[in-house]
Amino acid sequence: MSWVEALRQLIPDERRVTVNETVLEQHGRDLTYHRPHRPDVVVFPKDKWEVQKVLRFANEHRIPVVPFGVGSSLEGHVIPVQGGISLDMTLMNRVLEVRPQDFLARVEAGVTRSQLNRQLRPYGLFFPVDPGADATFGGMAATNASGTNAVRYGVMRQQVLGLEVVLADGRIIQTGGMAVKSSAGYHLTGLFVGSEGTLGVITEVTVRLYGIPEAAVAARAVFPDETSAGEAAVEMLSSGIAVGKVELVDAYTVDAVNKFKKTAYEVAPTLFLEFSGPKQTVLHDVEEARRVAMQHGCRAFQQETDQKARELLWEARHQAAFAIAATAPGKTLMATDVCVPISLLPEAIRYARRLIDTHGIHAALFGHVGDGNFHAAFMMDPNDPKDIERAKAVNEQIVRYALEHGGTCTGEHGIGLGKIQYLAAERGESVAVMKAIKQALDPNNILNPGKVLPD
Repeated sequence: MSWVEALRQLIPDERRVTVNETVLEQHGRDLTYHRPHRPDVVVFPKDKWEVQKVLRFANEHRIPVVPFGVGSSLEGHVIPVQGGISLDMTLMNRVLEVRPQDFLARVEAGVTRSQLNRQLRPYGLFFPVDPGADATFGGMAATNASGTNAVRYGVMRQQVLGLEVVLADGRIIQTGGMAVKSSAGYHLTGLFVGSEGTLGVITEVTVRLYGIPEAAVAARAVFPDETSAGEAAVEMLSSGIAVGKVELVDAYTVDAVNKFKKTAYEVAPTLFLEFSGPKQTVLHDVEEARRVAMQHGCRAFQQETDQKARELLWEARHQAAFAIAATAPGKTLMATDVCVPISLLPEAIRYARRLIDTHGIHAALFGHVGDGNFHAAFMMDPNDPKDIERAKAVNEQIVRYALEHGGTCTGEHGIGLGKIQYLAAERGESVAVMKAIKQALDPNNILNPGKVLPD
């Protein structure tokens, strides 16, 4: 009996333990340039007990296991580079509990952010982390996801109060809890958030919730160049304006979005902004932001209060990566996601643009500039070695610049496959500690092998 057939004895449902070619193909790639590699089988568990069975079986037989959400990662996290089992968590999609008076919810790993927010709306609450894709909570926790709201609410690590995790040997542990703070022992919740499926499989997440603001205004500020837009964003933040979202998109991105979404935004470097809170405070902040923008050469400042208009604007921003990909059919996306101290952001953007232009690459610059995080996104031909090398060279120099100036190689996408080489340069001797933790929790190296840690 093959090990796949033995696995089917544990979960006797052929629809949920499948070797269907199309399903294998879907679970063997991410959204970017990383080389695809199919798993041997895809398993769709329906509860934590089935996850436990799979991991005990895999650990006993030394079979790799790679957790999978909606497949929207950008650094190869979900690609099973050694084959084995792709553990698709999307059937574990129940909102287990909403506690409005405690401002928290418990969800299974396969719940998506939009699914939870739909259920929260009647309570006047929402969950703020909003990566561009409609990602699952298990995936967002595993990669410490971010998004447009991070400048105000923080990233996933700040939102997770507790986790349920199945370890490599099948033990089920709970970290954290429902209290907003605790000094009990090591901060295991923070350890598993951002671990990218290499230390355990997240099956349940307890998250913070927030009240829906009384008023919200979205705005677009158009600038003559990216540096001016970046400088305006930094001054808005340093002057105390309560900006809820501040996103930079360059002219290339705006043009791609216009073609992809049939919008008609002016093709020029633009800040997408949002202000939320008490109505009078919001109106004051909008005018202050307008004043700052004009001081930095802003040539158009338009605001939207209508909910549908605001949603359209932010949908356009969230679709930026897909819009850029649509400009070059047949090519694949590579995107940096460095993060630098906010005061250095304008110079970092200026450096990235010079570098891109010097190499003759058509690339977009955009990102969550309110927290110093930006992306250089470019399309490359996976069958053209020169194109690949040119893209990698630009990527590496942008990362090196960030590291030399106190930044990080990844503000939100994670290490995955694509940034392993930069981890030691950024974290030094602490990588040895990470390896020791990995060895302690997954001695047989079955959990997402080949990711995060250098060999």
